[in-house]
Amino acid sequence: MGFPEDSFAYALSSNQVWAGYKAHQNPDFFPRLAQGQSPEILWLGCSDSRCPETTILGLQPGDVFVHRNIANIISPTDINTSAVIEYAVGQLKVKHVVLCGHSACGGAAAALSDARVGGVLDTWLAPLKAIRAAHKDELEAIRDDKARALRMAELNVEAGIKVLMANMTVIEAMRDRGLQVHGTLFDVGSGRVRNLGLGTAKRSGAKAVPVPASEGVKATEIIRGNHGMLVFKNNGSSMQAG
Repeated sequence: MGFPEDSFAYALSSNQVWAGYKAHQNPDFFPRLAQGQSPEILWLGCSDSRCPETTILGLQPGDVFVHRNIANIISPTDINTSAVIEYAVGQLKVKHVVLCGHSACGGAAAALSDARVGGVLDTWLAPLKAIRAAHKDELEAIRDDKARALRMAELNVEAGIKVLMANMTVIEAMRDRGLQVHGTLFDVGSGRVRNLGLGTAKRSGAKAVPVPASEGVKATEIIRGNHGMLVFKNNGSSMQAG
């Protein structure tokens, strides 16, 4: 997307237009947001500029609590990620934890390369390098570079889900109030989020398939936004227009 020469000034101007539009559309929108938050989704994703969670889910400010980092790495020793999980799950009582990787991930591509990235990035990507080593034969058997990087992104989500499922705050919430944990992948080229069937869906034996829109009204969990709603079921999720 192209910007004027001063992209920051453009962003501020765009914000004024957006805020004015939202207030005109719903005068109670911002006053209601100012009263507090009660999101039902914790989204753990990549910092990539092409993966803005609220936008790609078709939801609104206040619907999603968010933590993003380079290559959506979930490490049990990362206090930043751990603090977000503990607050969202233990305090905000979210109903869903969604870990989302994506196609065309620079972190996955870097982990598949033997070249150094430089600085702290090599340290940060070390868990991805470990995943590569653990799945060496499978990854090397994939000849297409894009397909190999995509598989690497899937394996990264799978590894992150294992860390989440071992987190004590998450374990207690799954046991006490039915918290659901989902592993997903965002396709940058199509804008679609694919359920990988990991987390609580895998434990229940559900398959990683999308939910037909006609079945969405029967879903057990519905996350509503002003322009749409994201419907989660044991065997997938779907978006319906609001």
